[in-house]
Amino acid sequence: MAKKILFINQEIVPYVPDSPLSLMGKAVPQAIQENGHEIRTFMPKWGNINERRGQLHEVIRLSGMNLIIDDTDHPLIIKVATIVQTRVQVYFIDNDDYFSKRQMTQDEAGDDYPDNGERAIFFARGVLETVKKLRWVPDIIHVQGWMGAVVPLYIKTAYCDEPSFASTKVVTSLYPSTLKSTLDPNFKHCVEFRDAKADLLKKYNDSFDFEELGKLAIDYSDGVIAADKNVSPALLEYAKSNNIPTLDYPGEDFGAAYEEFYEKI
Repeated sequence: MAKKILFINQEIVPYVPDSPLSLMGKAVPQAIQENGHEIRTFMPKWGNINERRGQLHEVIRLSGMNLIIDDTDHPLIIKVATIVQTRVQVYFIDNDDYFSKRQMTQDEAGDDYPDNGERAIFFARGVLETVKKLRWVPDIIHVQGWMGAVVPLYIKTAYCDEPSFASTKVVTSLYPSTLKSTLDPNFKHCVEFRDAKADLLKKYNDSFDFEELGKLAIDYSDGVIAADKNVSPALLEYAKSNNIPTLDYPGEDFGAAYEEFYEKI
């Protein structure tokens, strides 16, 4: 049965360089769309994306909202482009301070940006607010990459009563760590939004590293996929020990396994 599936990706080729995340960011939505499902795909508008070459253009009717993070207003800009070979349309979450004037998650020296936590929160909330504006109701939200790790929390708390997400299931794909350092110290405070209270984060370490982000995503997901053979064994075991439906790494021919997993959850 055809489903509506929202992909929240950290990276997608050809807009950013090849990596396990960016290659799967393209391959998974493409495979699921080719199998007859209706998809929407989002990623951050990283500063190293060539807008002219990628033929990105702003969607005025979706832009213009302000998101408040840490008591500061941040304008949300939405752009869109299509991967010509696959006909997959990609929506980009943009903001001058968080994305346009930066590289990706690391600066030119290869160090993690100190406000990566805030950037992840802005990205997550930007996607969910845009999907609401699209009046599109996904059956499944599939998160690929730690930049979307707070999405499961928001879906199950802050957005649980929204008509767009009331019946949505959330799947998190696990990948090897690409974070060198912990997130900003005020991450827990910045996450707070509606019913996503800081109290819900008490069980996690105050220094939010890749493993803690993974646990947060897993705790609020309906299913977890090992999307790479080198994912953290600890996170995979954490999901299984908490009785979260889990798909072990299915290999490179993943399409049928993913579809079967969507049906299972």
